Amino acid sequence: MKAWVVVAAVGIATVCLKGVGPVVLGGRRLEGAAARVVGLLAPVMLVALVVTQTVGGDRTVTLDARLGGVAAAAVALRLRAPLVVAMVVAAGVTVLLRHI
Repeated sequence: MKAWVVVAAVGIATVCLKGVGPVVLGGRRLEGAAARVVGLLAPVMLVALVVTQTVGGDRTVTLDARLGGVAAAAVALRLRAPLVVAMVVAAGVTVLLRHI
């Protein structure tokens, strides 16, 4: 029961914090360093998610076929392949490496 109270409190706090931004900033635009930081938040969070899901294990660093798939997708994206193609390449390379 205590865990659900914590989950509810964190959920309520999250909703409140998300609402503070529009209320405080209103229609104003961010300037300077704040605008640059906000612009980088989404890509940085995505990279963090990809890295933790790729090499994160059960409290250890796990180097397996997923890393090869992510590397193949990075190469495909660097060669300006569409995102869907990069995803298919990543899946294909991961499958091939798992069967080796």
